[in-house]
Amino acid sequence: METNRTVPIGIELVKKGVITEDDIQLAVKYQKEHPHRKIGDILHILKVCDSDTLLKAIGDILGEKTILLTSRDIQVDFLDYVSLDIAKKNKCIPFEIVGGKIKVCFADGINKGAIESIRLMLLNKGLVMEKYITFESLIDEILGSYEHVSDENINLNKDIISLVDTVIRSAMSKRASDIHFEPLAEGVQVRFRVDGELLVITTIPPDKKDQLIGRLKAISNMHLEKQESQEGRINLYDDYNIRVSSQKNVFGEKIVLRLLKKNSDIQDVFDLGFPRDPALVKRAFEKSNSVTIVAAPTGEGKTTTLYSIIKYLNRPEINVTTIEDPVEITIPGLNQIEIDNKITFSGSLRTVLRQDPDIILVGEIRDTETAEIAMQAGQTGHYVLSTIHTIDSIEAITRLRKLGISNYDIASTIATLISQRLVRRVCPKCSEERDFTKEEKEIISKIAAENNIEIDLKDKKTYTAKGCEYCNNTGAYGRIACFEVLVVNTEIREAIANNISSIEIKKIAEKYDYKPIIVDALRKVVDGIITLEEVNKKLKIY
Repeated sequence: METNRTVPIGIELVKKGVITEDDIQLAVKYQKEHPHRKIGDILHILKVCDSDTLLKAIGDILGEKTILLTSRDIQVDFLDYVSLDIAKKNKCIPFEIVGGKIKVCFADGINKGAIESIRLMLLNKGLVMEKYITFESLIDEILGSYEHVSDENINLNKDIISLVDTVIRSAMSKRASDIHFEPLAEGVQVRFRVDGELLVITTIPPDKKDQLIGRLKAISNMHLEKQESQEGRINLYDDYNIRVSSQKNVFGEKIVLRLLKKNSDIQDVFDLGFPRDPALVKRAFEKSNSVTIVAAPTGEGKTTTLYSIIKYLNRPEINVTTIEDPVEITIPGLNQIEIDNKITFSGSLRTVLRQDPDIILVGEIRDTETAEIAMQAGQTGHYVLSTIHTIDSIEAITRLRKLGISNYDIASTIATLISQRLVRRVCPKCSEERDFTKEEKEIISKIAAENNIEIDLKDKKTYTAKGCEYCNNTGAYGRIACFEVLVVNTEIREAIANNISSIEIKKIAEKYDYKPIIVDALRKVVDGIITLEEVNKKLKIY
């Protein structure tokens, strides 16, 4: 960001109110340890303010066009216009061509001679240069992803770009929730998680490993030179939010992509697998001055259930606010807040309480502070919905106790505790009906007796699925949730308030409507929706 101004750019940014004098002092201290960095870039690295606001202010001061450049902004293969060496030397990246003009982004500290050199080089190719500026660190990150690219292997880089795109789009078409890129001795293994199961898709040769990981990190806006754990996001696909996580292992860096489909239709709570009992739904969810918690391990569909409950409860006269990490589905009429490293669940919840909400969805109770504020919200006229990581609904009480929530607060505030597990459905294309085996009947009858329920197996059938193209040769397609629901009544409240153990609370609950997950799962087996084998994979019943 070359300039002949005599007033330091930092002072002008302070005058504009973009940063403070303390920010400048912090940047100067950083500059002493990193003398090659310019103040503008340092302020971006230190994240003293919003980077887009900072860059636009610098552009205004210098009279330059700006762009907060990321890999997704690069609409051309810039190596077709400048070599990697020239791009690195001059800290520049051509990123888009419109008509006969080519947009080129330069970094902080570039000199006029270099700009003129690039302008003439592109003019010789018949293109008029349109200059933009950005932060040097962004230029460095993008160019770093091309470290292994030379004029001799440009085609390899193009192949890697195509390869990554093909893998991601293939995962989307197969309904994958996650993509695992796993460096091994023999190459990079690619696996998709579909309906909760990991499937090996392919192995990429070891000579492409560095380019592959570099490309994934570049489009995720990660630091390319770092090999410790990082998180990023890919925003190249209109219908998906993609969260990215990297972790070093003995063969390189493993990268996992979590695919979140935007604007998915929210399922009815009954379609998810919730018992078709309108009276139970009314008792469980039509609440105020209380908290409802969905409890389950990671990946069991807790957030999806929360969305369905919100869909059931949402009406024009109700103010619903959600606090999520991330916002997975945008719902019309809702106030949805996404947390990040600057916005926490607890901090957002405090603010939301001043926004006159009727219903508050808190994505997850992770810590004591969030739990305490959620309880307070439930005691002051709000209905709070949240999730917690426990093995079943009753153990959520133990978890809250361990977080430091008093027995009184738990007893007076918790209205409903739900737990669930996702079980794979039988593939409708390749399944074949059959009789239950003698062993299967014995298992079902034994569990039914233990839980004081009757299950009639007369004339009931189950299924065997051999696998087909439709279900990725797994025999299963889609998942359904198996539920247990504990509606807290007076006796259970008294037990919680008196610090009774979760084991004893379960015995009390069983006198009323409470049944463990296995009961709902067995009913779905008998109805032919899932198989006993799939239930055993999730609940280990035999």
